[in-house]
Amino acid sequence: MSASNNGEADILALIFKSGGNPWSADANFYVSLHTGDPGEGGGQDTSEANYASYARVAVSRTTGFSVSANVAFNVGAIAFPAATGGSSTLTHFGIGTTATGAGRLLFSGALTGSLAVSSGITPQFGTDQLRITCD
Repeated sequence: MSASNNGEADILALIFKSGGNPWSADANFYVSLHTGDPGEGGGQDTSEANYASYARVAVSRTTGFSVSANVAFNVGAIAFPAATGGSSTLTHFGIGTTATGAGRLLFSGALTGSLAVSSGITPQFGTDQLRITCD
């Protein structure tokens, strides 16, 4: 997983300028699914999944993630709505700041394998499967 250009700028400003960032007061981050790499310059809606009933999942910044050494990870399962129609082949995920729209994509990464989603399939990350590394 890599930081987006926005995420990198926000981290540097926080460290070197002791400044706030546009999302510092937000209670949640939103995990998104993508059919292609949103890239460092993309938004949360870049190549975003579009199967029927898809929605980003809110994860609490204070209780939904844990940090150990140089890795942040989800402490509980993150389940997306089950597909009720349409299909998407998922290849990437993202972490951003809004429930809908372009949003501010902070991190994105490739899934370990692509996932074909069609009616009845519920994409999800198990506990400790969504890992963000700063190295």
